[in-house]
Amino acid sequence: MANLPPPAKPDSRKRTKAALEQLCAREPRFAEAFATVGFIADRRRPADFANLCRIVIEQQISVAAAATIWGRLEAAVQGRANGVFSPERVLKLSEPRLRACGLSGPKVRYVRNMAQAAKSGAIDFDLLPKLEDHAAIAMLTEVKGIGRWTAEIFLMFALDREDIWPAHDVALQEAMKRLFGLKARPDVKKMDKMAEAWRPHRGVAARLLWRYYAVTAKRVTTDRVEEK
Repeated sequence: MANLPPPAKPDSRKRTKAALEQLCAREPRFAEAFATVGFIADRRRPADFANLCRIVIEQQISVAAAATIWGRLEAAVQGRANGVFSPERVLKLSEPRLRACGLSGPKVRYVRNMAQAAKSGAIDFDLLPKLEDHAAIAMLTEVKGIGRWTAEIFLMFALDREDIWPAHDVALQEAMKRLFGLKARPDVKKMDKMAEAWRPHRGVAARLLWRYYAVTAKRVTTDRVEEK
């Protein structure tokens, strides 16, 4: 059976709505973004080993390519019996078999590293939800192949942490540039400085900005096509 997203917390949508209201009240540009994109969708995922692998696989490739590779890997790991996507099952697959799913050489190593860490308990998926943000990020980034961005995305969308701010994310930087009328993409230091006033809802701000980037990027593409 495919992994299902965790059940929605009873107050999840209500908390997001309240956070958006506070952000829009503090920063008029957020009110502008919200008027453009509307309510942001719930993108939560299971807080498990499979989802962590999927986040790594999705890095630096298109959505379509990531979906194809993930589908192949999931089928290879789960087998005909549609078993659990477990570290043990991943480790049973050879490197050529993993590459046949579409994984690059580095991502094969990263997935295997994560499987070893999950199997040994170096990544404790039962403990992670109980840790403070910095401690959870530290546990994840101890594993080679899990960078800070991967850890932050896992905390945001799997552990439902509302104040995570992935300042290294290029799409987020571009969204900040567009929404705030900056001459260039802000660096991490400037991103952090601007976002300080948005605590404790920086993660919700990031989700709004990502959606704003997606909508405005689509409009730019459409406008260019129409101009031709």
